[in-house]
Amino acid sequence: MVNSTGQKEWFGHPRGLFTLFFTEMWERFSYYGMRAILILFMTTDIAKQGLGLDNQTAGAIYGLYTAGVYLLTLPGGWLADNVFGQRKAIWYGGILIMIGHGLLAIPGNTDIFIAGLAFVALGTGFLKPNISTIVGDLYPEGGARRDAGFSIFYMGINLGSVLGQTFVSLFATWNWHYGFGLAAIGMFFGLLQYRLTGPSHLGEIGVIPKAKEKKDVEGKKPNKAFAIIILTICIASLVIAQVTNVVDLTTAQGIAESMAILIPGITFFYLLNIILAGGLTTDEKKKVVIIFVLFLGAATFWAGFEQAGSTLNLFARDYTNRDLFGYIIPPGWLQNANPAFIVIFAPIIGALWVKLSAKNLNPNTPIKFGFGLIMMGLGFLVMVFASHAAAQAAGAASMAYLILTYFLHSIGELTLSPVGLSVTTKLAPKAYVGQMMGIWFVGASVGNLIAGLFAGGFDSEDVSQLPDLFGSVVWLGVGAGLTFIVLSGLLRKWMGDVK
Repeated sequence: MVNSTGQKEWFGHPRGLFTLFFTEMWERFSYYGMRAILILFMTTDIAKQGLGLDNQTAGAIYGLYTAGVYLLTLPGGWLADNVFGQRKAIWYGGILIMIGHGLLAIPGNTDIFIAGLAFVALGTGFLKPNISTIVGDLYPEGGARRDAGFSIFYMGINLGSVLGQTFVSLFATWNWHYGFGLAAIGMFFGLLQYRLTGPSHLGEIGVIPKAKEKKDVEGKKPNKAFAIIILTICIASLVIAQVTNVVDLTTAQGIAESMAILIPGITFFYLLNIILAGGLTTDEKKKVVIIFVLFLGAATFWAGFEQAGSTLNLFARDYTNRDLFGYIIPPGWLQNANPAFIVIFAPIIGALWVKLSAKNLNPNTPIKFGFGLIMMGLGFLVMVFASHAAAQAAGAASMAYLILTYFLHSIGELTLSPVGLSVTTKLAPKAYVGQMMGIWFVGASVGNLIAGLFAGGFDSEDVSQLPDLFGSVVWLGVGAGLTFIVLSGLLRKWMGDVK
């Protein structure tokens, strides 16, 4: 079947979607597989081949790494927009990720371990925003069909997650570095199928950098001097904070706390620079403002959701009865509940958006964001009860609590994340598509960083402090969700013609 743009289709979608589906599936296999064991490896005693770090330090490193993974999508998006094009950026990023996981598979050297994390973060910065940009380019007509395409793409993300967390966690029970090595093999398979099917399935999409495609927009370019001034202010602020003992930048905890403040600030001024000096029309400026608002919503959501790899992972290890018919399952396996729910419900919710749109009943993006944030908050309400149950059951709560939490988070994720991916590609000015996708993923960066910092407050010896820790996330999620719903009318107006 061929659509109106001349692209061949499979099952009503461009066949290039399935090339990207499997590329992202294998990349997420490697990322989520490694994430499932990362904080557990760092907090395991050296005698058991771990790094022997305390929860606070390990949580900060976890947060800095996972934040770096998404923060680097900004330069990755810029280089794709202006130098490489999206297709080459995906290829180079996959190679860096594979090298990084290979380094993590080498035992006995902390420096190599840190280098491996850096390679994975840098590679993801190239791959992550640009593969989503190409998905958007497959649907020039936009609308509910594009949202459905992103939901299918999102199902690939979570299928990779299920496979990665299952097999990498299993290999890690034999040896931590076997798990890291399996993640490298997964990325190899992703690169292989991308190279074999990309040219025929994607055609010329993503080959030419976006900035070179944009010939119809005139005006000033972003002010480099403005960017230098902001960078100087940030560096000076860090120096002053260190000298006055506000933070301790010699520790992972201090660096993470500083970045949790600086990253949103830099993002705000980065977008302000584009709005003021990027040659945008008034409507485009309003849409960039909406991208920043969605960035804040995404950061809040991921701050709770991404605790799956930090506090919830530690809860699974330390306070959960993981006995399944006599077999003690690895803690990382419980994280499979989330991607399993996504795989099951993604096509259902994707079809729901299409049907509601046909009846002119499709909720607008801010309302979907609000609902997703409330679901995240309710998930942590379940964890408040789980903490009380663990205290009453000698530190062993039922696995059902975590599974229910992941169910609520999964439904919230499906109403927020694929919709956010889709609408960002539609809101972004053409010359800045890759960079705006980078901004979206920087929201995940901030959320991951905060999720890591939350792990620093997790006490493996005292379950009584957990209800307050989890309760604070309940208020954060529900409060932010209600704010989005109340402001949905104004936000929808500023979105203009984007649905």
